[in-house]
Amino acid sequence: MTITFITGANKGLGRETARRLIERGHTVILGARDREQGEEAADALGARHVLIDVTDDASVAAAAADVAGREGRIDVLINNAGVHGPVGDPGDLTAADALAVLDVNLIGVVRTTTAFLPLLRRSDDPVIVNVSSGMGSLAFTHDPGRPESHVVVPLYTSSKAALTMLTTQYAKGLKDIRVNAADPGYTATDLNGHSGPQTVTEGTDAIVTLATEGPGAGTGRFVDRHGEIAWS
Repeated sequence: MTITFITGANKGLGRETARRLIERGHTVILGARDREQGEEAADALGARHVLIDVTDDASVAAAAADVAGREGRIDVLINNAGVHGPVGDPGDLTAADALAVLDVNLIGVVRTTTAFLPLLRRSDDPVIVNVSSGMGSLAFTHDPGRPESHVVVPLYTSSKAALTMLTTQYAKGLKDIRVNAADPGYTATDLNGHSGPQTVTEGTDAIVTLATEGPGAGTGRFVDRHGEIAWS
């Protein structure tokens, strides 16, 4: 039985990923920082909720200890938790704004990955999926034919660009673990006021693909629902 831990899984892409992986036979541990919402989602889906705030060292350590005591390992870690941050004029940004976004979207991935590495290394085929975004792609955000080029979200885009690079470094450095990044695409979620043209199911296609590949699949890749895309 594949055991999968997903952060930020009480709604949106995380919840739909959990639903789809449970359908495929995964045992899903649903990570969420809100106890009530996390337990509601877990009960509805048939998952187990574990309280985790990826911005808090103690919370992340407690979540890893909880899983170590109950499941004993994980096979797949999906770093999904994310925040949007300010939209528009970057002249109004503050250092506090930047720290708040990076603390979830980038540093939270580092916290969670480090804490869960011992559990991943107990798996026969350990996998990390980082939920990044085409909004962090230089090519996409400079292509007037793509929706990514028509919005100004300075901190979200910067954090996702950093996350894709972090993914490549993990892939190079963690030889025993398959590490890839997923671009969900412009999906209707709370993060964008449900303005995206894709359904939440379409938005989870790449995440589910990376979480369910068999042993020997590649590492250090950036994948959307149509397949592998170039790092740029």
